[in-house]
Amino acid sequence: MCDIHPHAWKKLYFAHHWPVTVCKMNANDCHDPPKYWTIHGLWPDRAEDCNRTWHFNVTEIKDLLSDMRHYWPDVLHSSLNRTQFWKHEWDKHGTCAATLKVLNSQKKYFGKAIELYQHVDLNGCLLKAGIKPSSSYYKMTAIKEALTRFYGVTPKIQCLPPEEGEKAQTIGQIEFCFTKELQLVNCTTREGGSNAVHAHLKLGTSELSVCNDTLPTYYPSEVQIHK
Repeated sequence: MCDIHPHAWKKLYFAHHWPVTVCKMNANDCHDPPKYWTIHGLWPDRAEDCNRTWHFNVTEIKDLLSDMRHYWPDVLHSSLNRTQFWKHEWDKHGTCAATLKVLNSQKKYFGKAIELYQHVDLNGCLLKAGIKPSSSYYKMTAIKEALTRFYGVTPKIQCLPPEEGEKAQTIGQIEFCFTKELQLVNCTTREGGSNAVHAHLKLGTSELSVCNDTLPTYYPSEVQIHK
C-alpha cells in the first residue's frame, strides 16, 4: 500500500559518525579528524529531496555556525568556510523534515539537530560505559547492550567490514530513531523496505553496513593509513 502523499514519513534517523572511521574510508582531505562523535545528519525515513526550489542559505544559520562547525563539521573537507556538506543534508533531508513545524526552517532544522545531539550526548554515554577508542577490540553485543541500557531503545550501529587480512569490523556510525514528536524509539530496519536508503553509506570505495554481532569491533583512536 503506497502512501498517498509522496513525501510522507514516519520517523527520523539521527546519525552520528565517528570521524576517524570516516577518514579511514576516504582519506582524501582528512586532516586531524575530531576525536568525538559528530553529526552526520537528521533523516526522515521515507523521503528525500522534497523541495528542490528551497535552496540552502548559510545566512539563515549564521547564529549556529560556531556550533555547526564543532558538532556537525564536514569531516572530509577541513575548510571552515565550506558549507557543501550542510547544503547536501538540507537539500536531501531537511526539505523533507520541514513538514514538521519544529523543523520547518533551516535554522530550526539545524538548530534542533544540535539540540538533539546535546540531549543524546553519545560521547558521554560511551565514556560512562567504559567504551572509548582503543587498540584492542570490543564485542559488538557489549556496545549495543550499553547503549540500549542507557537510552532504553535500540539504536542502529553501522560498521566498516574487515579489510583483507583484518579480522575486525570498524565502528563508523550510530543512528538513533525519533518519532515525529521527537521521542526516542527503537530503530527497527526492514530489509529491502523503503528504509534501505539508509542501510549503506558510500564514501569513496568503502561502505558502511549494519554491524555484525559476532565480529570483533575496532573503535579506532587515529586514522591508520594503509601503505
